[in-house]
Amino acid sequence: MSYDSNPYAAPRNSYEAAAAFAAESERTAFIRRTYAHLGAAILAFAAIEFLLFAIIPTETMDGMLGMLAGNRFGWLIFLGGFMVVGWVARSWAQSDASVGKQYLGLSLYVVAEALMFMPLLYIANAYCGGDVIASAGVLTLIIFGGLTLVTMVTKVDFSGIGSYLAWGGILAMGVIVAAIFFQFSLGMWFSVAMIGLASGYILYDTSNVMLHYRTDQHVAASLALFASVAVLFWYVLRLLMSLNSRD
Repeated sequence: MSYDSNPYAAPRNSYEAAAAFAAESERTAFIRRTYAHLGAAILAFAAIEFLLFAIIPTETMDGMLGMLAGNRFGWLIFLGGFMVVGWVARSWAQSDASVGKQYLGLSLYVVAEALMFMPLLYIANAYCGGDVIASAGVLTLIIFGGLTLVTMVTKVDFSGIGSYLAWGGILAMGVIVAAIFFQFSLGMWFSVAMIGLASGYILYDTSNVMLHYRTDQHVAASLALFASVAVLFWYVLRLLMSLNSRD
């Protein structure tokens, strides 16, 4: 799991149209819609994962993992496909042409994330147990909630860190590709660094929700937040799996 290069560019809105300059009632309604959509996306993600694990036999999952592990280009193809789908989904979610197209983009991204997570969740459940997944979920929500509270209470505009986060994402992607080509383990500290990067994106995205998105862009705003939460969950889970393997 990684970020696309510059995946969440700040919305290009005029200041007059931004949420920060909207009426209080409009801004409040926009924020509520955004986080309601985020919650729905998280619940849909969990439901899709539950369904996938219920209908896909263990032997099939083992075979899929064997194919990915046996071919070092398998993960590159898998990751590349996810990035293409992610780009399409974001472009649809940020579209002004059709509300239906925006929802289609969000739905596509949630399904893509669920498929991307499936191998990691299977390995975590098989070798570390379901408690590790639950712990990662709870810890992710605690971190997300804390960062959201910091942004809302301090009212600091974190949109200025977007370029640094984008370069961090590009660097992380380079490390991941190098690890696949040269077959070395990324290790626990890479997960820690990626948790930091994902946390930075949550500050950035939350700040954009508070200040820069238009009040009719709740679908695009919820997709950006969901993507950052998903990356945070991915690397929190990887970190807990690494710690569990050391016990």
